[in-house]
Amino acid sequence: MRKINYCDEDIVIVSAVRTPFSKFDTAMKDIPSLDLAMIVMKEVIRRVGVKPEEVEEINYGGCIFAEMALEGDVPARQAALLAGFPAELISNTMDRACCSSMTTMRLSIYKARVGELKVGISVGAENMPRTPHLAPGFRWMPKIGYFPPLRDHLFEMGYKAKGFNALTVDAGEVALEYGVTRAMQDAWALQSQERYFAADAAGRFDEELTPVVVPNAKGDIVINKDESPRKTSMEALAKLGTVYGSPTVTAGNAPPLSAGATAVLFMTRSEAEKRGLKPIATVIDIAASATAAREIAVVPAITIQNVLDRNGLTIDDMKLIEINEAFAAMPLVATKILAKGDEKKWKELQEKTNVNGGAIAIGHPVGASGGRIMMHLARELERRGGGYGVAAICGGLAQGEAVILKV
Repeated sequence: MRKINYCDEDIVIVSAVRTPFSKFDTAMKDIPSLDLAMIVMKEVIRRVGVKPEEVEEINYGGCIFAEMALEGDVPARQAALLAGFPAELISNTMDRACCSSMTTMRLSIYKARVGELKVGISVGAENMPRTPHLAPGFRWMPKIGYFPPLRDHLFEMGYKAKGFNALTVDAGEVALEYGVTRAMQDAWALQSQERYFAADAAGRFDEELTPVVVPNAKGDIVINKDESPRKTSMEALAKLGTVYGSPTVTAGNAPPLSAGATAVLFMTRSEAEKRGLKPIATVIDIAASATAAREIAVVPAITIQNVLDRNGLTIDDMKLIEINEAFAAMPLVATKILAKGDEKKWKELQEKTNVNGGAIAIGHPVGASGGRIMMHLARELERRGGGYGVAAICGGLAQGEAVILKV
């Protein structure tokens, strides 16, 4: 793949923020994803003193359009106007499954590279608990008293409707093909929880979070921490049954269904310098890929290798790696592929992957997770004295996105 770089300027991230990610059945369950997006869109510019009218474009990613449809069409446009951005602002809504909020960043970066954009925001938002049941055929109800069966769009994420496997099946089967067992996946899940609790105690998520305030008759509920992390053990994880026919994936080694939103504000370097803003990170490159639909656990490795190759870098050049934990299978399979059969290197790559835990602990509001791993990678590189890092995410039916950052 050719690197697009018509503009001589670096593209830098100057602000990045997210809401806490929710559990399934808590106070955030009734907040429209559009409203969660507005919270981060306003906060990401407030933190660095950028005015709404100074933003040139907002690209907004989401995945579950059944939930977005409760507020009508074009959520990016609605959120931008309701958040106080000018009517002239260009906005786009995109769906590339879990990749969506990294896809929005990729397409924004490409516009900046060809000189069409100096200041932009990449947004991701999702409220999975709010997803409605669908009633296909109800509009043409044939007789009084007839009510068609409801369809739960969250069940298996709908992929089986057109003959694809549930993602848990693909991930589990492919993991076993690569020698990644159920016990390995449970161990990774436990590690994700433990790493999260250690990082949270050290305040390593504080600067990326902005609270969500839920009005309540007895007093507002303020949510300022991720809600899903939980104490567990290998014994407890081993007792859980697999889900949706998967040979290995359980509720314990998969992330919870969550609500949340992310926003990343980026600029050309000269624009940031003109405003006196210190970049959080430089975007070296960002790339997409896709492969056979069942190989969702493989695609993060393919995408990482693609973006490394076209920039003359290796996985050993990366100080840190973030691979979204759609299931524990993803970071395990991906790092094994990147290690190219070297068991020692595989262990080394695991040690620097998701060092503060991942989606199994934090949650995975699917359209927002790409933005989360990107901003967390930047902040953790900064804490560790800088260097290169790569973040990758898989999306339904084996799509991938990966970004290289330098701090």
